[in-house]
Amino acid sequence: MLIQLIGAHAAQAPRLRALLGAGHEVHPLERLPAEGPIRADVLVTTRLTEEEAGRLDSRLLQVPGAGLDGVALDALPPGCTACNVFEHEIPIAEYVLFTVLEHVLELGALPDRLDAWTWPAIHRDRPFHGEACGRTMTLVGFGHIGKEIALRARALGMRIVAVTRRGQPDAAADRSLPVAQLREVLPETDVLVLCCPLDEGTRGLIGAAELAAMKPSALLVNVARAEVAEEEALFEALRDRRIARAAVDVWYRYPKPGEAECPPSRFPFHDLPNLRATPHISGWTEGLMERRYALIAENIRRLAEGRPLENVVRAGQGREKG
Repeated sequence: MLIQLIGAHAAQAPRLRALLGAGHEVHPLERLPAEGPIRADVLVTTRLTEEEAGRLDSRLLQVPGAGLDGVALDALPPGCTACNVFEHEIPIAEYVLFTVLEHVLELGALPDRLDAWTWPAIHRDRPFHGEACGRTMTLVGFGHIGKEIALRARALGMRIVAVTRRGQPDAAADRSLPVAQLREVLPETDVLVLCCPLDEGTRGLIGAAELAAMKPSALLVNVARAEVAEEEALFEALRDRRIARAAVDVWYRYPKPGEAECPPSRFPFHDLPNLRATPHISGWTEGLMERRYALIAENIRRLAEGRPLENVVRAGQGREKG
């Protein structure tokens, strides 16, 4: 079988080759061809335009992540099945808990040096800091990531509010409500975590009105997609201290291959002292790659053997969801 890994995922070709063994051709490609058919038994990518999907001749589009907003699923040829993978929930949950503890402990407010000369004054004037225990965390999205975050937050004694499309009760949350009622819970939210998929229902979900409804002491954490929070509204809320702090791991612009300069936003978020800005690394661990590519290799073996595939998000003609 011919498997092609595109763009940033091309670096994982040796890993996938080792997992699959003989009988498979695994080719890394910097980018897809600009014209003509795109032929491969399996294409591994998180980006596929409608035009590229129209040229695709493949049995399986394997998305090496959970997000599908970069793939034109509806434009795939009838015989192509699309699958995704998760496995990022563990490191993302750890990242979120780090940002919560960083926020409540306020370690950044302390002097960075403790020596014989600074110690007496620092000890005398040391400030009180907060506690995570007893605070309310509202999770917008309560799938793989949301549940892992909730598990860890509950261990800290936090109260969990789950916000989903339908708001069905969930034993992992203290309260569940539909996204249409999100604004009702914002005034009591200490930590707002965005961990939902990006679609037309969530794009711009957190705008000026939602940010105005939050506590001035609140922390916002975005590990979903940048566009779930309205760009200008978030910048202004942080700049004007309408919310205390944000931790943002996802951005409004990403550099293209060969692009030397690329601001992550139209606004100077980098100037804000109350922002923890990270370069989309919350789930970026070696353990993530090991787990994901083990599952991708298993899906390719299933395809070769005619067995049902795992994590089907769009079934090809004549294929059933596995």
